[in-house]
Amino acid sequence: MTSDTAVDQSSTHSGGGRPVIQRDRVVIRFAGDSGDGMQLTGDRFTSETAAFGNDLSTLPNFPAEIRAPAGTLPGVSSFQLHFANYDILTPGDRPDVLVAMNPAALKSNVIDLPAGGVLIVNTDEFTKRNLTKVGYETNPLEDGSLERFSVFPVAMATLTRGALEETGLSKKDAERAKNMFALGLLSWMYHRPHEGTERFLREKFARRPDLAEANILAFRAGHAYGETTESFAVTYEVAPAKLDVGTYRQITGNTALAYGIVAAGRLSGLSVFLGSYPITPASDILHELSKHKSFNVTTFQAEDEISGVGSALGAAFGGALGVTTTSGPGLALKSETIGLAVALELPMLVVDVQRGGPSTGLPTKTEQADLLQAMFGRNGEAPVPIVAPRSPADCFDATLEAVRIAVTYRTPVLLMSDGSLANGSEPWKVPDATTLESIDPQFATEPNAPNGSDEFWPYLRDDDTLARPWAIPGTPGLEHRIGGLEKADGRGSISYDPDNHDRMVRLRAAKISGISVPDLEVDDPTGDAELLVLGWGSTYGPIGAGARRVRGMGKKVAQAHLRNLNPLPANLGEVLSRYRTVLVPEMNLGQLSVLLRARYLVDVKSYTKVSGLPFKAEELQDLFLDYLNPHSIEPIRINGVHA
Repeated sequence: MTSDTAVDQSSTHSGGGRPVIQRDRVVIRFAGDSGDGMQLTGDRFTSETAAFGNDLSTLPNFPAEIRAPAGTLPGVSSFQLHFANYDILTPGDRPDVLVAMNPAALKSNVIDLPAGGVLIVNTDEFTKRNLTKVGYETNPLEDGSLERFSVFPVAMATLTRGALEETGLSKKDAERAKNMFALGLLSWMYHRPHEGTERFLREKFARRPDLAEANILAFRAGHAYGETTESFAVTYEVAPAKLDVGTYRQITGNTALAYGIVAAGRLSGLSVFLGSYPITPASDILHELSKHKSFNVTTFQAEDEISGVGSALGAAFGGALGVTTTSGPGLALKSETIGLAVALELPMLVVDVQRGGPSTGLPTKTEQADLLQAMFGRNGEAPVPIVAPRSPADCFDATLEAVRIAVTYRTPVLLMSDGSLANGSEPWKVPDATTLESIDPQFATEPNAPNGSDEFWPYLRDDDTLARPWAIPGTPGLEHRIGGLEKADGRGSISYDPDNHDRMVRLRAAKISGISVPDLEVDDPTGDAELLVLGWGSTYGPIGAGARRVRGMGKKVAQAHLRNLNPLPANLGEVLSRYRTVLVPEMNLGQLSVLLRARYLVDVKSYTKVSGLPFKAEELQDLFLDYLNPHSIEPIRINGVHA
């Protein structure tokens, strides 16, 4: 297996009059001002790369400020794409190619570009004013500070204006298309298809055909510039990856999660109701689901987080699949209603797309710091199942599992995604809908009193799952009350009896702890590794890439990944006991490590990072080697290192 960050096995042949270098993998980063269209540029390059058949992984990086001043460091937006002719796990550590649209983009990103990397710079923005704005005392394009890179200065704005001179667009409107010039140039360099981009632009600007044609002209101008200029001596090719046979599409985590909700509604026969308040980075789920009314999906943009979750719980009481989406601050506001859902024992899906905190924190950056809030962030004893997807495409499958648990066990379920999964993308093999397992809500239809009367007991539990019956309001003979006060076991009437409360608390806890989840699978190729690296959520890719690199050096390391965080897999304790060292990398200050130490009394080693960015494969490789070297002394560090 080729490493996720392997050195290219390059070959060269002549094509179109210029040498063509074959590469196994490439990482490209587009960077510019938040108004330069870098996300659109990266997304279009990604779409054409997906259509070409490469495996890929992306990392969009948005400014944390909504309207940062133009040309400043806080206003820089970037999009990184890693594509290869084999299966990859991460968006890449460092770019092989950096496209910098202004001095701010250069200054904030050039530190990641390795020596010898390709640097394409929009020279039109390197004015004295723009340089001073970001702290450059001299022009880096002229002072020799970039000599370790392969620098290609391109006057993108000037060339774009020239290409659009006859369109009648103003100078300002013409310059806005410079991102399409950059896209055209990179598409030429890497032999990307272009038909899809031109079709996309015509659809995007259908109401403004003049803008559509202007952007297409700019795209073609960038492509033609690459062909005609003597600056670029070679082009590059990355062959399609050998993927399993099937139909694929590029998908982000938020879109995959939305599709999972739609699919869960179809598989269960339930109408879907989403009650949600927009919040970064979860809002795209609301946007996507609003497009699918034809699948019996109703979306409600609530006035606040509490209304969103309240409406979702009301929909669940009414017999629908109730869903609410949010991020960490919103999850805190929803906590009382989630506790009510625990007491009512109704199925509800609560999606938490985690971001940097606390409070507003870093709304456009990623983090995994809501785990303890998900576990314990409600008053009283109110346990809920927790499911965490590991990749953008896995958000679909994880959503189906979360809904299956919610419906089967009559409980709210927390689905823990994060910003890097939500906005990142990868190829997704579209499943055959006929192979997906149905989800049976098993609505109550008749009175169920054990004494043979015609009463309905809403808290009479299933012997296997401990789930109570789910009765749709209005079903004849199944009238029952709900509310936040404690219920009498079985009958469901209000009860203040201490023994009953003790029993109900324990029954609700036993229901959650008894949920059937798959055993933990361990990737231990030799079967005798002494180091186990255990992750959850989006750390799957970096951990896997780091393990590949270490194994490529002849070292032994085992890897395992948790999708179900509550309840944990039944065999987890036995797995942990097999290894001399258990290492848990997390994008928080060690929250899963705390849970594992308390539950299994294992001296879990914690490695933490809260920078708003995912782990890099290289940093985890070095970490694994530290633990595999018997002569090393383990340091105690904070943030991004040992803790």
